[in-house]
Amino acid sequence: MANRKNNASTASATVGYEAQLWQMADTLRGSMDAAEYKHVVLGLIFLKYISDAFEEQHAKLVAEKSKGADPEDPDEYRAHSIFWVPPEARWVYLKAQARQSTIGRLVDDAMAGIERDNPALKGVLPKDYARPALDKTRLGQLIDLIGNIDFRQPSPPA
Repeated sequence: MANRKNNASTASATVGYEAQLWQMADTLRGSMDAAEYKHVVLGLIFLKYISDAFEEQHAKLVAEKSKGADPEDPDEYRAHSIFWVPPEARWVYLKAQARQSTIGRLVDDAMAGIERDNPALKGVLPKDYARPALDKTRLGQLIDLIGNIDFRQPSPPA
């Protein structure tokens, strides 16, 4: 019994995104209904998740350049079941642009770039962040909030 409780609390501590998710919902709540903002939030979370996985693999490939690894070769990522993320779709770029009035268009372009370079995602990702009804200031705040979530895999204990 004590073991199950410990495992449950460990799983909860490992995930730990609940507070950030509620804060995201609060950020958008004033401008749209729940049925609509879930698509905005989930699309951005997916983008951050694949960007984190990409960056983790990118760092490994940079470290292995002397062994012939190429951090700008999409096949180096696909070989490890990681989506290739083009430069215009990388989270670090979008986060740097989060306060720009064009952020909606930039996110749409990022989603289109990911679909273009990853045929398995063709037609799947949302591309309506530039729509006039979506408050770009709140979208930028949402990008900042999601940027605080680290989806990278923890290193195994030594």
